[in-house]
Amino acid sequence: MNPAGPATDPSAVLDAGALARLAELDPQGSAGLVQRVLSTYARALERSRQELLRMRQPLQSEPLRHLAHTLKSSSASVGALALSALCAQVEQQTRAQPAGDLDASLDALLVEMQRVAGAVQAMLRT
Repeated sequence: MNPAGPATDPSAVLDAGALARLAELDPQGSAGLVQRVLSTYARALERSRQELLRMRQPLQSEPLRHLAHTLKSSSASVGALALSALCAQVEQQTRAQPAGDLDASLDALLVEMQRVAGAVQAMLRT
């Protein structure tokens, strides 16, 4: 068994259908579209993780809502559906008045971001 577990197995983390839709935009693969999108997404994901950590203490609800909204869309486009759903949850929680306790949701978001980053890096190595 892989000691890293399913975190680096792209098929366990990224939706094959979403990746196939991306690949359809470059049917011959000659433009390397999927690789370029995943590479760009990986960099954006790391920036988002760092921003999330900064926005957490002290809690900055509005910037956090915007970050979750943006990450929700980009994650869905590369098939990181669980991450996209967690982003939607955080976005909804930050809209609530008062925002309430986000710690558990933010912890889950950070864990899933790490899983997705591992899966994306595994795909980029292939």
